[in-house]
This record gives sequence, C-alpha cells and structure tokens, in this order.
Amino acid sequence: MVGLPAVRNYWPDTKCAKAFWSQQEVRPYRQLLADTVGWCAPAPGDRWLDLGCGSGPLSRALWERTQGTVDEVLGLDCATANEEAYAQLRAGLSPPPESRLRFLCHNFSDGLDILPDESFDHAVSGLSISYAESYSEAEGCWTAAAYDRILGEVIRVIRPGGRFVFSVNVPEPKWWWVGVLSLGDMFRAGRPLRFLRRARRMMRYGGWLKREARTGRFHYLPAAQVTEKLLAAGFERVEHRTSYAGQAFIFRAYKPGA
Repeated sequence: MVGLPAVRNYWPDTKCAKAFWSQQEVRPYRQLLADTVGWCAPAPGDRWLDLGCGSGPLSRALWERTQGTVDEVLGLDCATANEEAYAQLRAGLSPPPESRLRFLCHNFSDGLDILPDESFDHAVSGLSISYAESYSEAEGCWTAAAYDRILGEVIRVIRPGGRFVFSVNVPEPKWWWVGVLSLGDMFRAGRPLRFLRRARRMMRYGGWLKREARTGRFHYLPAAQVTEKLLAAGFERVEHRTSYAGQAFIFRAYKPGA
C-alpha cells in the first residue's frame, strides 16, 4: 500500500501461517470452530466464501457438516503457504471436492474487487477481519478504512438474504488464558515439546498483534462498535455471542433480502 510506514507484516510468512495452523489442536479453538459453524448452518447447494481462511479449518467444517453437498467453498488468504494446506485438505476429504473447494491467495486489506457481485450465498471468517489494515498519509496514522471496506465488500459479494458469520478477538485478548486452558492438549496431542514450541511461537505472534492493535493498525473492538459498523455497512439482524475461552466474539449478520 502506498504510504505505508516501515512496519513488519508477518501474515504472508510461511512460519507465521504454520504457527497458526497449530491452534486447531487446542480445545478453546475447537469450541470456537464448533460455535462458528453452528451459527453458519450450512446447507446443500450453498456457495461459501471463507475470508482469511488460513489452512482451512472452517472450509473443512462446512464441507463435512454438509457431507460434501455444498456447491462451493472458496478460501481466501494472503499467505501462499495455505495453498499447500488446501491441497492436503482436498486430498483428505470425502467425497473428493475437486474444484468445489479451492484456495485464492489475496490480501483482503486491498478489497475484494476480484470477486463478482453476489457470487456467494454466505461468507464466514475466523479471527481474521480484525487485521484489515489501512494507513492514511494525509492523517499520518492507521485508520479503520480497510476494516469498514471489507464489511461493505462482503455484503456486496453475498446474495440478498445471505449471512456473514465471523469471529473477532475481544479488546486486549488474554492469550495466556487460552494457553492455560490448552495445557491438557499438550499431552493428548502427543509430542509435547513440539506443542510447546508452537505455543511459544504463537504467543510471540500474539504479542505482535496486540502491540499493533494499540497503534490502531489492527482492530480489537468492543462488540457494540462492531455491531455499529455492520449496520453502517448495510447488514441487519446483527447478533453476537462469546467463545474461545471468552477471548472472541462470534457475529452473525444478514444482508437484507431482495
């Protein structure tokens, strides 16, 4: 982005991407995943956009919840390493999804102009849209413009009556509490030393995220503010709940019907 200050962006890095793959092993994240997919309520024939998909846990869950009867799931993320993860995901699913489950490498901070209007029935996102970043040269600071834009883009690319189900972290998330509740998983998953190395790496990235959020680059917002933004973007019937050991909100909002 033009005018962006000299700051480190770890999101496209393979090490960062793979570090966040490992969160799928812990109970707080598995609960968040179950809560999110429960609110998605996917149905046969649906077309889903998985925004900021990572290695595809939500894409997998949508596929498995419908026993492979969704029409399409598109995972979109800025890390090229997730292409490999989606290839492995497709190889392990039954029935084989082939082109009905695919990955697109794209930074959603730049918008979703690559996707046509109303090309999906619904959209889902897991702990991702908070990282839509935009810097204003004129104001000399980070702004929420990219965050607001992505909400408007989601409502553009889903059909009338479609829903957007997504999770975002609460203000000042307590990563240590998630870690405490995950200690038992260290032994259940096997290879505890590898588990600890991954956990330490995730905590390091988590510290980076919180520091950047305090500068306004990333956005850990109160639920009331997220609701206001959704309504301003044109969504209706906005509701939310907490999950992820109290460290995340899940939102569900609907695009007005035709």
